[in-house]
Amino acid sequence: MGFGDLKTPAGLQVLNDYLADKSYIEGYVPSQADVAVFEAVSGPPPADLCHALRWYNHIKSYEKEKASLPGVKKSLGKYGPASVEDTTGSGAADAKDDDDIDLFGSDDEEVYEKVKKQRGSEKSALHNMNQRKLKVEPAVVAKSSILLDVKPWDDETDMTKLEECVRSIQADGLVWGSSKLVPVGYGIKKLQIQCVVEDDKVGTDMLEEQITAFEDYVQSMDVAAFNKI
Repeated sequence: MGFGDLKTPAGLQVLNDYLADKSYIEGYVPSQADVAVFEAVSGPPPADLCHALRWYNHIKSYEKEKASLPGVKKSLGKYGPASVEDTTGSGAADAKDDDDIDLFGSDDEEVYEKVKKQRGSEKSALHNMNQRKLKVEPAVVAKSSILLDVKPWDDETDMTKLEECVRSIQADGLVWGSSKLVPVGYGIKKLQIQCVVEDDKVGTDMLEEQITAFEDYVQSMDVAAFNKI
């Protein structure tokens, strides 16, 4: 498990592929997992690795708060796709320690499996009981439909790549919709793209910060329309 050497193009490519459908290294909020991986990257990924660059710029904005982010920082080899071998050696010691742990002071695998199964049954029964007690009405989720205007630097900007970068931004409560290119003059076209957001999770400030972070392609972002759903 791991990304490999994140100071090499190969390691950054693995990170970019891993983040293609994820906003963070683990879970749905910034955590110490993101800090550990961020600190292993030597600098901003190149613009063509748009998923990795989007994540890097976002985590960089937490520079002053990184110590207070949730979670416990683990070795770098503990993060990343399971199909990639950890060549840094950072996860080897942890894996060996895990292998050496004898939870019951015995090699009796049958006893271990029996106890584990019993504990699993107890947890399942407790969960079901709590679910029956908590008869809470589902909360109404407030959503908005937003139309964004994303302007490139000039008529030579690759608009296909610009849109790919914008759509690479993933977050809980954000869904991208249809898009089109709209002429603005002098051969320049802007990207007009629709998205639906959950108001409590995603705001226009966050969208602007992450979209304009692709500074090789994006000059500015404006909200063309905003409607509550």
